[in-house]
Amino acid sequence: MIRFQVLFVCFSFLVLQNAFCQFGGYDSAYVEAQPDKFGLRLYLSKKYTDLNVRVPDHSTPYVFKPNSGLNTGVGFTYQNLSINIAFPLSFLNPDRQKNWPFSLDLQSHIYAPKVIVDFFGQFYGGYRIETEDLSRNAEDYLREDMRLTAVGVNFNYLFSGERLSLAAAFTQADIQKKSAYSPFVGFEVYGGKMKGDSLLLPAAEVPTSVNFQEAGYFQAGPNAGMAGTLVIRKFFFLTGVAAVNLSVGYSKWESLTQSRGWGVVPTYYLRGFAGYNGERFSVNVNYVYKNLNLVKVGVYDQAVNTGNYRVNLIYKITPSQKFKKGFKKVNPLSILSKLLTRQ
Repeated sequence: MIRFQVLFVCFSFLVLQNAFCQFGGYDSAYVEAQPDKFGLRLYLSKKYTDLNVRVPDHSTPYVFKPNSGLNTGVGFTYQNLSINIAFPLSFLNPDRQKNWPFSLDLQSHIYAPKVIVDFFGQFYGGYRIETEDLSRNAEDYLREDMRLTAVGVNFNYLFSGERLSLAAAFTQADIQKKSAYSPFVGFEVYGGKMKGDSLLLPAAEVPTSVNFQEAGYFQAGPNAGMAGTLVIRKFFFLTGVAAVNLSVGYSKWESLTQSRGWGVVPTYYLRGFAGYNGERFSVNVNYVYKNLNLVKVGVYDQAVNTGNYRVNLIYKITPSQKFKKGFKKVNPLSILSKLLTRQ
């Protein structure tokens, strides 16, 4: 069932990516689009979705961290299509628990002219609270049985997006030639659940009255923010994107009894990019962070925070016309474009 869902999400993403890539165009005085450059990518990446549990009379939250690690990946960007494959190398992840449940983290970010679209589909198995977040445990608190599912979509429209390419910062498919910025507005929808075989927080740390075994949530609402790139000496850049959101939400918590309720809750979304993006190669770092505060119901006050940080090394080449024509025939975006045009 999960494999079918993954295939469906990937197909839907390709359809939407193709549609949004055709949405508007760039001002050539500000952005140099490079769809015919083949960018080979080597990168390090770490994705995660944490559960922050705030407990009364405790100064800091308990943070459940997934059994994810630092991934080493390879990929490419060509003709508006980006494909990446990454995997965790054991020597880079000595603290990962072996033989724990499989986890899948799908984060897709479309940076097209005028629009930003983000998809999140996370299915995590196995969590821990680290020793430094505990006051009565000398070792990490391990919960192999804990499952967390989180899905969501975020859409933004940039008012001056023809002058600002966030793809130049994220995938290096373009080059930002001059500094630019743009305000934006949008909408987001998120939902998910978390569950364990027993009460999730360590019994030695918190009373049963604030503990829980299962929770679920759904929330949606408008957002607004600002995006901008500072270009330094032609090819060096600093890019930032910040958004705030106000959502109407629903939360449900289950322990010995069930608590549920509706409310309005603020959240935020931050992205940062920095590096060198030239005609031949690019090296950069980026970080994407989504804070999702959940509606507080009684003593239950939690947040689901999703992040992805990467270090990229990209080498760009210009393929031959023969390769260009051959790749276009098998490019899923080109095939979808033809199918949609015929209808």
